[in-house]
Formats: sequence, C-alpha cells, structure tokens
Amino acid sequence: MGISERARRANASPTLAIDSKAKKLISEGVDVVSFAAGEPDFDTPQNVKAAAIRAIEAGVTKYTPVPGTLELQKAICEKLKKDNGLEYAPSQIIVSMGAKHSIYNVIMTLCNPGDEVIIPVPYWVSYPDQVKLADGVPVYVQTDESSGFKMTGEMLKAAITPKTRLLILNSPSNPTGAVYSRAELEEIASIVVESGIYVISDEIYEKMIYGANKHVSIASFNSEIKKLTITVNGLSKSHSMTGWRIGYTAAEQEIISGMSRIQSHSTSNPVSFAQKGAVEALCGPQESVEIMRKEFDKRRKIIVAGLCAIPGIRCTDPGGAFYVFPNVSALYGKTFKGKTITGSDAFAEYLLDEARVALVPGSGFGADQNVRLSYAISMANIKKGLERIAEALK
Repeated sequence: MGISERARRANASPTLAIDSKAKKLISEGVDVVSFAAGEPDFDTPQNVKAAAIRAIEAGVTKYTPVPGTLELQKAICEKLKKDNGLEYAPSQIIVSMGAKHSIYNVIMTLCNPGDEVIIPVPYWVSYPDQVKLADGVPVYVQTDESSGFKMTGEMLKAAITPKTRLLILNSPSNPTGAVYSRAELEEIASIVVESGIYVISDEIYEKMIYGANKHVSIASFNSEIKKLTITVNGLSKSHSMTGWRIGYTAAEQEIISGMSRIQSHSTSNPVSFAQKGAVEALCGPQESVEIMRKEFDKRRKIIVAGLCAIPGIRCTDPGGAFYVFPNVSALYGKTFKGKTITGSDAFAEYLLDEARVALVPGSGFGADQNVRLSYAISMANIKKGLERIAEALK
C-alpha cells in the first residue's frame, strides 16, 4: 500500500542532509570544513545549564501543562514587553519543541486545504513543506540582491488573492541575513491589515544584528496588526540552545488555544527541565548573548571580504543572523574532471568532494544561483575554508 501522499510530498531538509554528510566524513577522519550547520559553535551559557541541572536534581522531570509552565510563560511575557514592546498575557503564549515546531503548529492551526501562504524567496527550507503538510499552497514572492533579498509592499500586494490566508516573514532572514527596516515593515503591516490576512513573524535571529540595523517586531506597531500577527521566537540561536528544543509563540488567545489542542496530540508539553533552563536564559544575565553577537560580527566581515575576493562569487553583506548567501552562478557551466557545475547542488557537491568544504545549495531555499554558508564556526575554520574554496575554484 505504501506511505501517504502527505509523506511523499514532504522533502527532507537539505540543510540537515548536508550537515549529516559532512559529520559522517568527519567521523571517518576526513578533514572537512563545514559551513552547513545553522547553530552557534558556542556552548550554552553556564548559568542556563546549571539551572537545568538543579531542576533535574530537584525532581522537575514530570509532565508540565501542554503550553509550558506558567513560570516560563510569564518570563516570555516579560521578555516580549522589554525587548519588543509587546504586551501579552501568559494565556497568549505557548512553548513548543523549538521554533520550527512552533511554526508548524501555527500553520496547522490556521491553514485549511487550498489556503494560500505567501513566502518570500529565498526562504527557510521548512516553510514550503510545512505549508504543504497542512494541505496549503505556497505562493512564492521572488527577491534577489537587487531588492536586498527583501519583499516590497508592491510585491506583497501582487501576490495576495482571495485565497490568501497567511504571510511568513523572517527578519533577520535565514538564509540571506536580510533585516527589514521599520519603514519597510510598516508598509507590509498596512497591507496585511487592509487585506485581513495573518502574518507569522519568525524572529528567531533577533539578537544577531549588525551595523546600523535594528530589529523591529511587526506586531508592535498598533493593535490591528498585533491581532493578525503570530510572533515566533526561541532560544536556539540567541543562547546557543539548539538541542534544548525551546521555541515559543505569542498571538491572540484563539490561535494559542488551537495550537495547544494540536500540540496536546503530538508532543504534549516541552521538556520540563529544559523549561527551567529557558527561564534562566530569559531572566538571567545576558552578557553571553552580546559576546556571541560581537564575535559573529567579526566573522561576518572576514567571510564577506574573503568570498568577494574570489573571482566568480558575489556576496552581499548580511545585516543579521549568521549566514552569507553568495551568488555563484557565474561559475555555472564550468567543468572539472569531466563534471560540469550545472547549479548550486553540483557546486556544493564539487566543493565537498574536491575541497572538503561543506556548504548548503541555494536550491533548497528557492534560489539555485546562490549557496549558503554559516559563519557560526571558528575564525580559524572560516579562514581555512575560504582558502580551500579559492583554491578549488581556480
């Protein structure tokens, strides 16, 4: 009989696939420089780990309420008020198993079969497949370097139809590092309100901001856009807690209640002692966050300069997150040992095979002319990887 049509149409995550292949080579003793992973190379802050250990030792190892503990919900409310100018009650917060799980629950809660979901391109790899799993229809809005990889109000208007249910907005962006300005978000917000559609604001990289860029939460403008916004965030990137799987959502009560019902039949509650660590991450000292941000900023400058110095590569300067998304299409059509570089997949395969450098093809992000490199790796590995890329592309 075979598997369901739903399972057939879901693609495996290309970012995780490349990372797994690189890790397998490394485990076999191969010297691979991997730019693939989307996680900080810093350890989780010591005070956060200590809080979770204390919780385990105190017996905080049982079920909690499905949407998270009241303690953590309150801590998230305080964070949103202090950092983002957003007022929410604990009942308007749900904690899930990472921000990816949060977004999946939002889409499952809001989308009916045939509903259209607007997704700017390049996009984070999981957005389209999560929409398809909810029997929704992804509608892509193409951006590129000329627009700073950002969707304009005019682009958004052109994509909206009577079937549009939802817009997914990610700022700072994975994979491009693009950061929407206040003015750009205000224009988008006015169109969202006028059209009466919802917007998922994926703000997982909000703490990783560089230069004159500032993070702004679209829900903070007024009560009208706030009612239509589902703000998603988490601790994976800001506090280097990728394995802890703590993401959270803030939205209108009806949406949170729907998400909670869905979550109650899948994962139920997030991990109990991880929630204790999350409370400490939100309420405790924040110096580690700024230390990481400053180090990423240094690496950003090195990797952008290094890539721009390689013939055939164009690289814009990311305003946030910890990725660069260079255009390598000028190298397509070139051959080596009888193999032709036909696109980003072939380009990534060539560098892994010939230079022992792992990066992620842009095809998985909807932009085959680009590739994604994470600079959440050591400065030494960044420099080594750049040398290998330059040599391999000669």
